[in-house]
Amino acid sequence: MTEMVFGATPVRAGDPILPKWWRTIDRWSLFAVLMLFAFGLVLGLAASVPLAEKNNLPPFYYVTRQAVFGSMGLLAMFVISLLTPRQVRRLGVLGFFVAGLVVLALPFIGTDFGKGATRWLSLGFASVQPSEFLKPCFVAAAAWCMAASQEVGGPQGKSFSFVLAVFVALVLAAQPDFGQASLVMFSWGVMFFVSGASLFWLLGAGGLVVGFGLFSYGASEHFARRIDGFLSSEIDPRTQIGYATNAIQEGGFFGVGLGEGTVKWSLPDAHTDFIIAVAAEEYGLVMVLVIIALYATIVFRSLMRLLRERDAFARIAGTGLACAFGVQAVINMGVAVRLLPAKGMTLPFVSYGGSSVIASGIAVGMLLALTRHRAQGEMADVIRRSR
Repeated sequence: MTEMVFGATPVRAGDPILPKWWRTIDRWSLFAVLMLFAFGLVLGLAASVPLAEKNNLPPFYYVTRQAVFGSMGLLAMFVISLLTPRQVRRLGVLGFFVAGLVVLALPFIGTDFGKGATRWLSLGFASVQPSEFLKPCFVAAAAWCMAASQEVGGPQGKSFSFVLAVFVALVLAAQPDFGQASLVMFSWGVMFFVSGASLFWLLGAGGLVVGFGLFSYGASEHFARRIDGFLSSEIDPRTQIGYATNAIQEGGFFGVGLGEGTVKWSLPDAHTDFIIAVAAEEYGLVMVLVIIALYATIVFRSLMRLLRERDAFARIAGTGLACAFGVQAVINMGVAVRLLPAKGMTLPFVSYGGSSVIASGIAVGMLLALTRHRAQGEMADVIRRSR
């Protein structure tokens, strides 16, 4: 009777946590995440062995570490997916302040590992990239501000969220990390649109981003070098982009065969930023299309569920998390095929990296928590009862 009246998944009082979680979670998205992680381990077996040999480490050193970090990320995803939207909001806001303080301190306590960008915090036994954790927490904090502005007599949350986004983007750009800064502004723009922003303000924000890009091109040699390389009509075959594009072409539809690829011996970042090139060369277009389909499944199903969500915070934050997750994958693959300038961005759950896979687990955990079916938690229920 409850389901007929309210149109939502009934939740019985005293239900055990795990059965309740299993009934309400988006199992297709959960399965897609597990498949992506499994593909990442398989590709890591091929892509990371040359680097391990170069560094005089055991052949499967990086794969083993990825399995450990990935297990931590999946555990974080599971635990966070058990939370309510209110708990997700609290976790996100607290995480934003902690990660934000660490990012601000990076110029003094961080390191660049010789890559020209101070993005990492070295712990001796491992390194942490705080900006990876800042992204999902920023989405939660900004969504909280936007949702509060929709309440009667609420604060100017949208304006405050814009100031917050610009501040975070400037801090990240100063590292320099223009890729993460762009992703932060993109996720804010999506949430701003979903929260009911006018086209005028969206165009104004887009104009500021373009203006900042032009300023960065003239002021940052690092940024200008990447843009010039992207706009060049010729590809130097000895660069990472050159090796990656050649590997993708060599792979064809079905690849050259497991372990037969050569790009992993030439690319220093074959196991991280350019792992999709390894997949394309050894397994072909078929593997790449499967990976794309898995990302599309997560994003599409999440957005479809959020269309029925009536809680403002869950709807705004969930949309920001889903779109940021999907766009990060698009950016990584777009760089490999030279559709986008190089940004040094990982492929979520597939690329090697402890910070990346754990932060991805946190982000998707938040997304799964916000898209769970909840009693009387859908927009359609409100419309039905108002007729």
